Amino acid sequence: MSAITRPNLVRVSLWSVAAALLLIPAVAMRFTAEVNWTVLDFAFAGIMVALVGAAAEFFVRRANGRSYMAGAALMIFATVFLVWVNVAVGIIGSEQNGANLLYAGVVATVVGGVIVSRARPAGLVRTSVAAAALQALIGLAAITAGWGADGPIWPRDVIGVTAILVTIWLGAAALFARAARDQARR
Repeated sequence: MSAITRPNLVRVSLWSVAAALLLIPAVAMRFTAEVNWTVLDFAFAGIMVALVGAAAEFFVRRANGRSYMAGAALMIFATVFLVWVNVAVGIIGSEQNGANLLYAGVVATVVGGVIVSRARPAGLVRTSVAAAALQALIGLAAITAGWGADGPIWPRDVIGVTAILVTIWLGAAALFARAARDQARR
């Protein structure tokens, strides 16, 4: 038997790919002025990659089937997408618009829900639905109050991102519900 088992080889491979993702902008900066990352950009991306990897490992250890893993993948993707878009360009107007800080509540809802539910499928259903509801509520408040109205494509940007993320959150909820049913049958 080799010194590295198959599961460890997969883990090492996935973490290596994650680290290699950080090399892409570094290499691109050598060839084009279009990519101009600062040390802070690399630090932020490194933290995001590390958090995604840690979250993936956390959910893999608790997985009870494919539905659970797919729901977890959607939950991780939605959280990263929300944070990345919000920090990069902002959802409500520009990234400097203070109303964008409301989306930290969605991230807190997800993290808190995972902790409180101990990542059990039934609890993750509630967590995903709560994230979808809060996401929609923030989008509705932004449009009603006119937050970000100075943006070039307002309110389409708020409506579009909100619709995409609500759909992803509800998709995760549906997958976790299936995982809960599968767990109950065992």
